[in-house]
Formats: sequence, structure tokens, C-alpha cells
Amino acid sequence: MIEQRIRDSFAKQTMMQTLGANIAEVGEGTVTISAPILPGSRQQHGVAHAALSFAIGDSAAGYAALTLMPADSEVMTAEMKINLLAPGAGDRLRATGKVIKPGRRLIIVTAEVYAITGAEQKLIALLQGTMVPVSV
Repeated sequence: MIEQRIRDSFAKQTMMQTLGANIAEVGEGTVTISAPILPGSRQQHGVAHAALSFAIGDSAAGYAALTLMPADSEVMTAEMKINLLAPGAGDRLRATGKVIKPGRRLIIVTAEVYAITGAEQKLIALLQGTMVPVSV
């Protein structure tokens, strides 16, 4: 049931549609989002723009938090930090969001973003942030 809730919410995000992103996995306190590195999401050096890493990392972390929330709640990002570790060179990016500390008022989350080419993957970004529960 929670997986369908996450997928239904994700389907409403036009930004994720624009990026070609999809949900790869949903688990308790964790969500993985994958997106191709499309021509429109590259920066001037031909690799994934940091905005792509941030967008899918933030969404993965937010949805990870939502997996632990009651049905009458949603979450919004209060703050998010990103460390860019390497260029996003590859065919696609994969972000896995995880809940570090759930709470009633604040939920601390992280996301790891990998660049994927074939069977190779490279960690390119780490995100850490705070999600805030909101009533729907």
C-alpha cells in the first residue's frame, strides 16, 4: 500500500517526468530513483548537471521519509545540502534516499547519487537534509 502511495505521488511530479526519472525501488525508510542523463540535463562539459543529482536525490530522500509517515501526512524539504564528489559521467544517475532519524516534527534524511554506465557505478554526490511532515 505504501509503495502505491509513493508511486502515485511521484507520478504527479512533472519535474521528474521532464527529467525522465522513475522509481526503481521502495522500501521502509528507503526509495531509489533513476534518471537517464538526457541531452537537456547535461552541463557544458557534457556530464550530468548538478541540478539532476540534486533533484533526484532530494526526491528520493523525501519519498524515503514519506514511507514512514501516516496516510494523512506528506513531507516537504526544509533544507538539503549536497556534496558533489565527481562528475556525473555515465548513461544514468541513481539516487537512493534513506531515513537516518525519523521524528514527529523533523525527519533527517540522506541520499547517495551514483553515475551508472553498464555494470559500472561511481558515487558522485551525497545529500543530507531535513524533511518536515505536513498535513494533507
